[in-house]
Amino acid sequence: MPAAETLRRQLASVDAEAFEKALRAEAYQRLGDFLTGIEAYRRHPYHRDLPDVPVVWQEGSTRLLGYGEPGASGPAVLVVPSLINRGYILDLTAKRSFLRYLAGKGMRPFLVDWDAPGAEEADFHLTDYVDGRLGRALEVVLAHAGRPLVVGYCMGGLLALGIALLRQEAVGGLGLLATPWDFHAPSARAAQLIEGMRPVLTDAINQTGGLSVDLLQSLFATVGPAGIERKFRMFGGLKPGSVRARDFVALEDWLNDGVPLVRGVAEECLFGWYVENQPARGEWRLAGEIISPAAFRKPCLSLVPAADRIVPPQSALALTSTMSKGRHRLVAGGHIGMMTGRNAKADAYAHMAKWIFHVKGES
Repeated sequence: MPAAETLRRQLASVDAEAFEKALRAEAYQRLGDFLTGIEAYRRHPYHRDLPDVPVVWQEGSTRLLGYGEPGASGPAVLVVPSLINRGYILDLTAKRSFLRYLAGKGMRPFLVDWDAPGAEEADFHLTDYVDGRLGRALEVVLAHAGRPLVVGYCMGGLLALGIALLRQEAVGGLGLLATPWDFHAPSARAAQLIEGMRPVLTDAINQTGGLSVDLLQSLFATVGPAGIERKFRMFGGLKPGSVRARDFVALEDWLNDGVPLVRGVAEECLFGWYVENQPARGEWRLAGEIISPAAFRKPCLSLVPAADRIVPPQSALALTSTMSKGRHRLVAGGHIGMMTGRNAKADAYAHMAKWIFHVKGES
């Protein structure tokens, strides 16, 4: 490779002993800054303290939270987060809250809060969550606020697509935020990694009845392992009382507050989605039905973060390509930054809100 050859020539004239000494000093410095950042995070006084949101409905560990202001008459929006991380990523702080933004625009947002699976959910598969829990949550929203638009984030976008297809007459449209579809785009590297780990993952799932939070975190860490060190070194240099430090801690607390996946869901997602690429191949089923985006006849907007490493843009863009009323928009930021970053309100929030009002106005 040209870069490697250039580096080899540059190092040829470098004193080996001096180079080793400088390299060791830099490594010690970075390690020290990393540990300083972790300790600063552990000591930071921030804790999430937002007003309670009314619980509209509950079944097992699943709750439906109503964010609408009293007397609001705007569009109803059913918001579906991932099953892996908690839904309050969409309501992280008072100023970085997709749900409170929608409510502030006069809409009536409802958040599906999956919470950690309990005994009732131990034998669930994706159909139980979508056709069961999500379907009943949709019925509650219909009774409270009329036909909603359904908006899903990340894995929640696939769940939202599922219920939108199974109950198409009950929804006004579909919004997708950083939602994957082709799990082998732009490459099948993640699939190959998971397939190679299948025996270990299967043993872990069988022993614990699911996929633990620690194992999930380890899988996510493979996407950008060096990023963990960089972010804590950066945090260690921030003023503890700054807004940036507070926002960092809020997000890091959320990242460390994950939930496990039950056995059936873990197997469907890891092996059915990532390894076999069932969605893009037209083989993914819910309640016995093939989930095909081409069958969705209502409006759909997919917001795709241009710098997403968890859901590469190529994976997300494949989702709306066959929809008759589907369109996409590239937005700034990465997978999480699109919803919590400094530009999230101007990019993701505003564009999705404008589209919701437009669709509701045409219906």
